[in-house]
Amino acid sequence: MDDIGIISNTRRWVILGCSLLAALTTTCVVSGVAYLIPALHTDAELTLTAASTLAAVPTIGLTMATFLWGILLDRYGERRILLISLSISLVGATGAAVAAATDASYALVGAALLVGGIGSGAANGASGRIVVGWFPAHQRGTAMGIRQMAQPLGIGVCALTMPVVAATHGPAAALAIPAVITAVGLLAVLIGISDPSRRATPSGHDDAPAITRNPYRGNSFLARVHTVSMLLVVPQSMMWTFVPTWLIVAHDWSPAGAGILITVTQVVGALGRIAAGRWSDAWLSRMRPIRIIAVAGIASMCALAVADWFDSPVAPALMAVASVISVADNGLAFTAIAEFAGPDWSGRGLAVQNTGQYMVTAATTPVLGALIAAVGFPAAFAVTALAPLVATPLVPRDAQRLVEEPVRV
Repeated sequence: MDDIGIISNTRRWVILGCSLLAALTTTCVVSGVAYLIPALHTDAELTLTAASTLAAVPTIGLTMATFLWGILLDRYGERRILLISLSISLVGATGAAVAAATDASYALVGAALLVGGIGSGAANGASGRIVVGWFPAHQRGTAMGIRQMAQPLGIGVCALTMPVVAATHGPAAALAIPAVITAVGLLAVLIGISDPSRRATPSGHDDAPAITRNPYRGNSFLARVHTVSMLLVVPQSMMWTFVPTWLIVAHDWSPAGAGILITVTQVVGALGRIAAGRWSDAWLSRMRPIRIIAVAGIASMCALAVADWFDSPVAPALMAVASVISVADNGLAFTAIAEFAGPDWSGRGLAVQNTGQYMVTAATTPVLGALIAAVGFPAAFAVTALAPLVATPLVPRDAQRLVEEPVRV
């Protein structure tokens, strides 16, 4: 009997909730600084490029460490590695807040943010392994969609709190928010996470790769999924990083008003990830929905560029639509990778996925900041639409047909 059949449904969903909290800490530590870009730009007198570079520092740390965390996850399991990684992340996030509060140099703040990013590298891969290990094939898309709510919800929490706190109490107080959230996530792991069995075959496919064989050899499926995901993260990076500046600086919104709109958008995006996962379960396909989402991403970014060019009042609504679409594919790609790679390789497979996406995010954030400064937001939105345009024909066919697995509770 595999572990899927040993635990109760309630326990399975509790584990999922705790893994969601663990992954949410990654989003807050890595992406939260982006919501201080307006304050750093206007109050601390950093250039937009410099503030964007500081915001990219946690992503650089995450990118440096993610593959190593993946190896450790494959070897030692989820709970132990999550406890270690989130502890490191907590030290880094707390250090950044303390450094800012003591008026230390931004180089020191950046060093602490780098440590926080390094510690954040395990949570996404670990939670993806947990979903595939604890849920049967016909529920994994939905469960992964719920787990993937961590990113938009984390963005929503940061957008709702950090700009307002920075405006009223300064950047140091705002930097304490990711540290508090990381402490909560660490507690959730300590109390609620259990490792799934490594004996269970996670993919549920008749022709799944043997778990002892490198799934990258002799098959381009994983490489194509990684490539598509790296391209589709460009619009997501634009929406997450620069929309606060777009609203507050370019359109004179208040920090509170911008935070509310972004938070609502991220909540809708989180629900959209669940819908996309349920969609993939119903279709027994992970790739066909991704292809449709990529096409929708092209249309939404182009529409936003045109609306902003003409200063249309519908531009904020189109921004919300583009933001929701930009995050809808992540859970589907995560599920497909973990299913195909198997329990002996899913940590590394998901690490490659995260590393690729965060490398693109780290590389494009300063570039997009410079592009916006040079040509303005409308043109930058239009350029961003090129990424899903290139990604659409690269989406592979589903590697295998999903089959149902019996669930014993």
